[in-house]
Amino acid sequence: MSDLTPIVAPGDFPASRKSVYLNTASVCLMYSGAERVVVEWTHDLAENGTIHFDEAAEERAFATLHASAARLFNCRPEEIAVGSSATELLASLAWAVAPAAGSNIVSTSLEFPSTVYPWARVARHTGAEVRLGADDLIGLIDPGTAVVCVSDVIYITGQRLDVASLAEAARRNGALLVIDATQSAGGIPIDVGALGIDALITASYKWLCGPFGVAVMYLAPHLHERLEPGLVGFRSHERMWDLRADRLKLPPNAHRFEFSTMAYGCAPGLASSIDYLLRLDVGRIFSRNKKLADLLIEGLRERNAEVLSPTDDGARSSIVATRFADTDVRILAERLNEAGIVVSTRRNVLRFSPHLYNDSDDIQQALTAIDRCLT
Repeated sequence: MSDLTPIVAPGDFPASRKSVYLNTASVCLMYSGAERVVVEWTHDLAENGTIHFDEAAEERAFATLHASAARLFNCRPEEIAVGSSATELLASLAWAVAPAAGSNIVSTSLEFPSTVYPWARVARHTGAEVRLGADDLIGLIDPGTAVVCVSDVIYITGQRLDVASLAEAARRNGALLVIDATQSAGGIPIDVGALGIDALITASYKWLCGPFGVAVMYLAPHLHERLEPGLVGFRSHERMWDLRADRLKLPPNAHRFEFSTMAYGCAPGLASSIDYLLRLDVGRIFSRNKKLADLLIEGLRERNAEVLSPTDDGARSSIVATRFADTDVRILAERLNEAGIVVSTRRNVLRFSPHLYNDSDDIQQALTAIDRCLT
């Protein structure tokens, strides 16, 4: 199939030749260019310390990633904050918003725990209510809702939520919409302004093909000077090297959520992987990934598997969740992994997640391995 020909060079993901890697929704194969940037940065620090990584270099350590993430989400660099993890950024945001007693926070019962836990912790402190729904999330949103915080792609099944409709419902009720894009960023095009998102957070080590140790957050301009971060440190002051403890003046933009040191080399590493994905075109990647998922779904149904992921175009991603009657998916996953077909299980379903480094041969090898495991 011409539209499933490889779009990556062999050296971009050399590990893809070691196995049939269909587990991006768990941890990606890292883009080799990103790995090289991180290794070179770390080596330079080890050899030269502050001779090269001086105060000026540390102050601008996130600049490249600000620019790259802004291009990815169609926003401005000053609307991007960098942190060590998505959970860190979300926790700081949750404490900044601090929904009051009598208000509520809406999410889904299918959500990944890290997307809900920070809000639940804040709610225990403030007395706010946490509402977890299943199907009708919009029905849970009312004038008392302070925040709607959901993943735009559900990690178990790959279902895509209607973000624009959620944004409209949130706006109509005076609530903020916070999106965890960890299962979409890099695999699905995202335009934060067009969608009406107030804040978006993503990890780096899934569809973005980046390293652990870094994450980014988009913060809409109307929140820049309204929110005081829950986590602060020496980087929080607008002139970070004016090292006085008797005052704190936050930057007038999303950078106020950048508060401390981190594994700085991971930031240019992630910028490198984002730039790589943008060169390939995220829309093109998404279209190709869905075709790979279609091949997999067709083969699974031929084997009488139950496919739990949506297949209509507006509600799907490239994650495929499935199960077989009278089969323990955990045992099946173990056997597939032993056979070199790398997959995972989540909530008693078998989950496949093809990405740009996969091809149709990978799908056929996975289906053949399933046949062997089930006989």
